[in-house]
Amino acid sequence: MSTTKIEKKITGFSIDSDTGNTNTTVTSTEQQPAQEPQTSAIEHMHEKVDRPEMLIGATYKIKTPLSDHALYITINDIVLNPDTDHEQRRPFEIFINSKNLEHYQWVVALTRVISAVFRKGGDVTFLVEELKAVFDPQGGYFKSGGRFMPSLVAEIGDAIELHMKSIGLIQTEELSDIQKQVLAEKLEKYNEQNQLESSHSGGYPPSAQLCLKCHTKAVIVMDGCKTCLSCGDSKCG
Repeated sequence: MSTTKIEKKITGFSIDSDTGNTNTTVTSTEQQPAQEPQTSAIEHMHEKVDRPEMLIGATYKIKTPLSDHALYITINDIVLNPDTDHEQRRPFEIFINSKNLEHYQWVVALTRVISAVFRKGGDVTFLVEELKAVFDPQGGYFKSGGRFMPSLVAEIGDAIELHMKSIGLIQTEELSDIQKQVLAEKLEKYNEQNQLESSHSGGYPPSAQLCLKCHTKAVIVMDGCKTCLSCGDSKCG
């Protein structure tokens, strides 16, 4: 009978029932692969996320010619994965307040539905386009600066879009410095040709037309070409 000397730590064994021999399984500490530390799962927004005691947010004031009282839209955000590389802010709830109680019922319903969509998670940016596509059958109105709003609901959507841009949920498409300079030169040339003052309400000529892209009354016609002085949209390239 041969003798085998085991110089490593025995961590387990098994018995071969057919031969009656004892087979030992020998493993050493050095042979065991090091276990990688388990990283905590990245938390995403979903309806079961508990509301913290304190939320951070912002309030936006809406003043329309449709009412003597302003609307105040407050959007509170939740911070997911704080103090990590995956930290992000996501809208959690919305409140709309006003002294005008004329639209109280649908305003409360709208806030509850939007808040529920926020807490559901996923891509909630679609709310902006849905709200901004609502048109008032009695006609919209122009904001200060010549921007057209088709309805009060659309302006609420505009405020939500502004907030989503501020927290990085929607990327802002801004004109480059060169584009801004070109548009400023066109505006100055247009004012000289039409003998208009350089300073006027909204920064655009009173005869400017409504831009179908950015909904701003800033489209001028120069050399037979329509150009928007706000977003730069032009049919002539």
